[in-house]
Amino acid sequence: MTGDGPVSVDEARARLRAVVAPLPVERVPTLQALGRVLAEPVTTAVALPPFDQSAVDGYAVRHGDVASVPARLPVVGVVPATGHAERPVLAPVTAMRIFTGGLVPEGADTIVRQELTRREGDDVVIGEAVAPGTDLRRAGEEVPAGAVVAGAGTEVTAGLVGALSVAGAAAVAVRRRPRVHVLVTGDEVVAAGQPLALGQVYDANRPAMVAHLTAWGCEVVAAEHVVDEEGALRDALARALDGADLVVTSGGVSVGDLDLVPAVTESLGAERVLWRVAQRPGGPLYVARRGSTVLLGLPGNPAAVVVNLAVYARLALDLLAGTDPDRRWRRGVLEGEVRRDERKALWLRMTARTDDTGTVRLAPLSGQASHMLGNLARADALVRVPPTSEPLPAALPWLPLR
Repeated sequence: MTGDGPVSVDEARARLRAVVAPLPVERVPTLQALGRVLAEPVTTAVALPPFDQSAVDGYAVRHGDVASVPARLPVVGVVPATGHAERPVLAPVTAMRIFTGGLVPEGADTIVRQELTRREGDDVVIGEAVAPGTDLRRAGEEVPAGAVVAGAGTEVTAGLVGALSVAGAAAVAVRRRPRVHVLVTGDEVVAAGQPLALGQVYDANRPAMVAHLTAWGCEVVAAEHVVDEEGALRDALARALDGADLVVTSGGVSVGDLDLVPAVTESLGAERVLWRVAQRPGGPLYVARRGSTVLLGLPGNPAAVVVNLAVYARLALDLLAGTDPDRRWRRGVLEGEVRRDERKALWLRMTARTDDTGTVRLAPLSGQASHMLGNLARADALVRVPPTSEPLPAALPWLPLR
């Protein structure tokens, strides 16, 4: 597959989809699955709740014994929330003290919460009427045994870790974490904290790339700076292609004499997937594949790096994880005017707020040039403006930036 571009955003994303396959599956303890993607459905080992249980602290009773109030019943036992050798039995015209989550005794069909009672010696006096079944959770009323808690392709959130655990899933099948190798090119790039010579700039790309990729659950196996010299770049790219699932570079992909990444990558046996996308910022995007490893060559301007990370690197990572990248897209209503380009899609950083009607309102930020990063502290949304000279549609697609 070759591509000399520029191709449309949709074509670029389609080509990337065609060359990225899900990573192998491994089984890990449920807590270690946070941020990973399920490779297989997870079913409940037990019904939820696994037994009839009390929803409150109170008293387990037979409803017929408390149909007329006030009702006085002797308290004949206590049922804590704990394991039992056998199920307690509630005799007629008696009550048992029970705590939240406690196993409902056989014969009991209602729980009277503590606030509706008072104790008088060994008796409980129930002062208010309650309906049959009040505050009693029936076994399996939430989920029956064997039901699917979460399907394949589901991202494991903190809440899902709890749901999987209560369902009895001690371990789950997930895709392996993607190994990502980061390469930043450019003789002009200097690490923050070092003295700058005239013509040099501090490296924003490597920290931004590592931060995004780490936040997205990747294993960043290396993050290197490479000078604009063919031999050094060849050595670095060879290591990266040999040891990573995804290689992400910045700089060296445009048309200058020192833009060496495409030629050197292909000299190492990689096949070009695309080069150049009709978008701004980030047009000189380069994608290649060697075996199962994919390389994303991003332009060097910092805002172009952030845009291409959000649009294309995140897409590749979702595909490696076996989940649907389209789930990340949102739609919102534009507030104010924005520039348009009839030949290129524009990626604009904006704030997103939800109004009282539930509509997302998108407000453009200043400082949209490809070398500018200052507005990222306020930007919530990366908004896609289609190539057109016509009025824009009422709602525009956008990706979260947080």
